[in-house]
Amino acid sequence: MDHSGHGMMHMDMPPFTLGRALQFSSEPFFMIGCLLGLGLYGWGVVRLRRRGDAWPAGRTVAFVLGVLTVALMMCTKLNDYGMVMFSVHMVQHMVISMLSPILLLLGAPVTLALRALPAAGRGRKGPREWLVALLHSRYMRVITHPAFTIPLFIASLYALYFTPLFDFLMGSRTGHIAMMVHFLAVGLVFFWPIMGVDPGPHRPGYVMRMLELFAGMPFHAFFGIALMMATEPMIGTYMHPPASLGIDPLDDQKAGGGIAWAFSEIPSVIVLLALVFQWYRSEQRQARRIDRNADRDGDKELAAYNAYLASLQTKGR
Repeated sequence: MDHSGHGMMHMDMPPFTLGRALQFSSEPFFMIGCLLGLGLYGWGVVRLRRRGDAWPAGRTVAFVLGVLTVALMMCTKLNDYGMVMFSVHMVQHMVISMLSPILLLLGAPVTLALRALPAAGRGRKGPREWLVALLHSRYMRVITHPAFTIPLFIASLYALYFTPLFDFLMGSRTGHIAMMVHFLAVGLVFFWPIMGVDPGPHRPGYVMRMLELFAGMPFHAFFGIALMMATEPMIGTYMHPPASLGIDPLDDQKAGGGIAWAFSEIPSVIVLLALVFQWYRSEQRQARRIDRNADRDGDKELAAYNAYLASLQTKGR
């Protein structure tokens, strides 16, 4: 198998520049997937609006940005360079597994689908009923449980890059697409319970979510450090880059390790901000609920507490 990136296709690639990397380069699978995602989401939002229901603009923006980050990584020349440069591949991996999923989840696509899809009627099963059944299934409970998602998140790095599996997958376009889909899927199941925007089988409390978030990150940082400290190229696919690129494979690997190490912090900060904001909002809602109850019952709780204090005083006399 030729590991210099699908045969002779990349042999005369010019040196990497951002301008060249951002040129359009079709990857039909991801192109169709991105357009389909945007189309379905748009259909859901329009359907809600026509019904007179509101849908937060922020969610739409987050989802569109999420889809665009996937398109940017997979439907530009970045994807071609990622075949022959480990550092570029690492940018793709980090964005698709850690940034795109967070943005997509902030768009609350499951909530949108549940609200937009019509109910099938009594005794019948339509897309909405199938989605509800899937959300409540044992399968979903397993794949979104931290005991599954955290090891999977870690194994996606170590078991892939430090075994022959990576070279095998990079040997064909299908293998490469499968790997990128896997990165996206792992990111989605890892961050779904942590973000807690969409309904799911696991709804841990805010502190638990933060612990889950930070459980995976040190492994990510260590993976990056291991690559940066290596004294020889570790991944077969990138050992012999095309001469036209003018790069040293070990330097390129160290750059990739640096990207993996630095990037592990970025999603943590975004998710942490989102969690703190959600926490604050839920506390506000709770406070408003208590105020409403107090208005309704003339603040019985406070009156009872005052009576209790008064009874203590009379006892103390």
